[in-house]
Amino acid sequence: MSREPAKGAVVPPPAPGSPGPEAHVMVGSADMFVNWSRKSSLWYLLFATACCGIELMQTGASRYDLDRFGAVFRASPRQSDLMIVAGTVTHKMAERLKRLYDQMPDPKFVISMGSCANTGGPFYKDSYCVVKGVDLLVPVDVYVPGCPPRPEALIDGILQLQKIIEKTRNFAKKV
Repeated sequence: MSREPAKGAVVPPPAPGSPGPEAHVMVGSADMFVNWSRKSSLWYLLFATACCGIELMQTGASRYDLDRFGAVFRASPRQSDLMIVAGTVTHKMAERLKRLYDQMPDPKFVISMGSCANTGGPFYKDSYCVVKGVDLLVPVDVYVPGCPPRPEALIDGILQLQKIIEKTRNFAKKV
């Protein structure tokens, strides 16, 4: 059964106030995913080097579930647009962190999670091998404070980054 009018039939215009023909168009799940993901989805690359990594794993687990905020874990830097640096960064790891960041496609974003990633934490003062902050290596978009920060703080950081992205991307503008 086809709902289209017969060939050559005259179709009257819709009545004022009634939905037009576009109101009956079904949007497939793939279209909804593409539209949703373009606005707010972040595929994050884990870079967990210390105890903040445990909090990051907890945030991605079932209790807090980052998937519902559009953040999905990816194991490859070539498929990620967000790097979450969780924990202490040593000079030995700094080279690898920079290499992973360079492998990520543009646009790319960074969240610095925890006191050690933000400022070197308590280890910077008494250690020669700790980087004073990840912002010396890669540009950081959002800082999440705490030692270690709670999952709620990381979720808030991701939501803040989504707001920043929505303001700066062209397709986020209201027409």
